[in-house]
Amino acid sequence: MNTIINILKGTCPNCEEGSIFKTKGNIFLLRMPKMNERCKTCNHKFEKETGFFFGAMFVSYALAVAEMIASLVLFWMVMDLSPLLVFLIIAAIAFVTSTFNFRLSRTIWIYLFN
Repeated sequence: MNTIINILKGTCPNCEEGSIFKTKGNIFLLRMPKMNERCKTCNHKFEKETGFFFGAMFVSYALAVAEMIASLVLFWMVMDLSPLLVFLIIAAIAFVTSTFNFRLSRTIWIYLFN
């Protein structure tokens, strides 16, 4: 459970104190999160090799699909909204959660290969 909390907080997998990201980003200001190259506490290098975060794209894709399916079930099948409105809601949710998914997918990827 501690690992899941550390992933959600974005802390270093090595020392569990330093932050992986310099900034959290803001999709409304069109700013993506910025990563630290190394942990400021223990000097752990986050990017093991060039292209290390390529696999994080698949994690991000899985997170987005899970969010979209949950939104589809909630808004279409439970709340019985129109298909067009459900599509617009799902598109808005995907847009709003994109920076969160970016941070979370990279953090999960770092934790998988620590």
